Amino acid sequence: MKNTLWNISADLKNSQISRRNFMYQQKTKLIIAFLDILWDEGFILGYKIYSADSNILKIFLKYKNGNPVINSVKPISKPSQQIYYSVSQLWKLDSKKNLIILTTSKGLMTVNECKRAQIGGKPLFIIR
Repeated sequence: MKNTLWNISADLKNSQISRRNFMYQQKTKLIIAFLDILWDEGFILGYKIYSADSNILKIFLKYKNGNPVINSVKPISKPSQQIYYSVSQLWKLDSKKNLIILTTSKGLMTVNECKRAQIGGKPLFIIR
């Protein structure tokens, strides 16, 4: 499960470094949830199902003044080192400059969504 998220995060970062306008990715529910968060937060222009194959997503990358919007994607929890945040620990995080994506019992959520829903979880990525 987590390998697909790490693969798409690396592919996003590499595609933006190489200045591509779009990239292709295998379609899964987890990837769609991840892309929905990135789209809601303004990190990608959008995505759609590729017309030639319904199991492939075409992801449109976003640039601002010629520079990539996604500067870095850093994993927080790894299989060798699991980290969990309670609701009280989430309030101590500064989420104004960075997007922190967590996996919770309700699916993938940002820190602000977790604070509103009063749910803790396992942080996956910090996106700048």
